[in-house]
Amino acid sequence: MKIAIMGYGTIGSGVAAVVERNAESIAKRVGEPVEVKYVLDLREFPGDPIQEKVIHDVDILVNDPEVSIVVETMGGVEPACTFVKKALAAGKSVTTSNKALVAKKGTELLDLAKENHVSFLFEASVGGGIPIIRPLNQCLTADEIVEITGILNGTTNYMLTKMDKEGMTFDAVLKEAQEKGYAEKDPTADIEGFDACRKIAILSSLAYGSQVDFEDIYTEGITKITDTDFKYARKMGTSIKLFGTSRRDGDKFHAMVAPVMIDASHPLYAVNDVFNGIMVEGNMVDKLMFYGRGAGSLPTASAVVADVVEMAKNPGKTLVQSWSTKKLPLADKGTWERKFFVRVAGGAEKKAQVEAAFGPVTYIEIEGLSEFAFVTPVMTEAAYEEKAAKVEGVLSMIRMDV
Repeated sequence: MKIAIMGYGTIGSGVAAVVERNAESIAKRVGEPVEVKYVLDLREFPGDPIQEKVIHDVDILVNDPEVSIVVETMGGVEPACTFVKKALAAGKSVTTSNKALVAKKGTELLDLAKENHVSFLFEASVGGGIPIIRPLNQCLTADEIVEITGILNGTTNYMLTKMDKEGMTFDAVLKEAQEKGYAEKDPTADIEGFDACRKIAILSSLAYGSQVDFEDIYTEGITKITDTDFKYARKMGTSIKLFGTSRRDGDKFHAMVAPVMIDASHPLYAVNDVFNGIMVEGNMVDKLMFYGRGAGSLPTASAVVADVVEMAKNPGKTLVQSWSTKKLPLADKGTWERKFFVRVAGGAEKKAQVEAAFGPVTYIEIEGLSEFAFVTPVMTEAAYEEKAAKVEGVLSMIRMDV
């Protein structure tokens, strides 16, 4: 069986390596050997074993009847979307690790695959090497999913872990993450939460069976989190993580990406460094945890090749994904209830203002700071915003899940 890889970067080269290294076990599972016939890229790779397979024209692989499966690891929406459409229309199944493509064009590409009796799979688009999409599609179909909460971005989790454990400042830890290759030169997609937003949109769409547009999800990154926040967190026995969360509440659906303060009782508390963790709660199965490396060449490539194997075992079939084009409207952010951790500039003279606005609160103070913090009772986001406007000198707020 011949496959083609579009994009020979970190993940594409990983796919080629997995196919070569695990050739024997893959052949056993598929029933025949799987071989990379083409690698589509703009560049040349002199000295690389795949050099002789490099092509620069997508139509070569699209028009080759020997190629039955295409792997898209280019990233971005275009030209990836155009190339994937060409492959699907030519009767080739496609797997992708590209969360931007899946979040933006997922239902369109699934419909095109169905029309052409092929499959469009995307296990590696969320959670890297962690199997999460197949369990949602196959293992949890007897459940109604109540909530999905995940640490979905390894870069930000690494940064927050360093700030927590070593007291590093945001700027210092971002520089270190870039030096280690965990963060891009332009880290905006990670630190502003956009990457996690696309991933929770994909998971929500699959869990609830309807299109959740990532543009509709309130998204807040980690750029406002400081080492001082972690001083308070340590005193409170909590930590701060960037969560992508979607939740079903009766007939309403909420989704959000934001930093959240959690304590040691939370299932995701111990997920540190570049690791990802995803908690899925079903109305029958209760809470399940998925944990592992959420990025990296070989872990992500492993998930891509798992899709290749699945499609190779089911030629001429459309492997169904429970994701319709019907849009799922999200409830207003203001209706979500939780506690809030709030920092205020000033001293004891401000506490009367706080209590007048919020009622009884729990105070946290750290010696040597010209500020204090407090934790609110459970209230809606809208109520918090209304009350916080009545307090002068609010420095910051972090949502809580404790």
